[in-house]
Amino acid sequence: MSIYKGILENVAKYVQLTDDEIAQFTAILKPTRIKKRQFVVQPGFVSEYRNYIVEGAVRVFYVDALGKEHTIIIAIEDWFFTDFFSYIHQTPAEYYAEALEDSLILQMKYDDVEELCGKVHSLCQYFRLYTERSMSFSYKRTVSNIGKSSEERYWEFVDKYPQIASRVPQYVLASYLGISPESLSRIRSRS
Repeated sequence: MSIYKGILENVAKYVQLTDDEIAQFTAILKPTRIKKRQFVVQPGFVSEYRNYIVEGAVRVFYVDALGKEHTIIIAIEDWFFTDFFSYIHQTPAEYYAEALEDSLILQMKYDDVEELCGKVHSLCQYFRLYTERSMSFSYKRTVSNIGKSSEERYWEFVDKYPQIASRVPQYVLASYLGISPESLSRIRSRS
């Protein structure tokens, strides 16, 4: 059961599950290994799974009309990722999800999660609370991007996520922060 330890600890931060509910939940989790640079989600295909990272790192990004990549999520261990609009609405994805490292993920199909949430109120509550928390961080990031300088955004990110800043390639971090890799190099060189 060690492969499920992290996700069960994550769930336990929000709700308590019985042994039977834990068994039902782990039954819908599909362990999947992905290689560095492998895509888990691609535009044009429905994002079938909500993915939880057991080990590794993943980024979610889109490519604009000029071919520029914009990273919207950098996820590491104990984080979820997917193209959430595609996953929730079961429509073709607009984003890519790419492994930044060899990774182990737990995948949950949309229909399986919905069916289980209908049976296990605690899991429904967990996903609601987790989603609300994620949305609040998304709002905070939006405000930071609007009101802070590139340097302020960088240091805020490093202070909050030092383990990510040291693991991901500079171009990914720059893309996430909405700055050029060259600007990020200048900011780092001043530290």
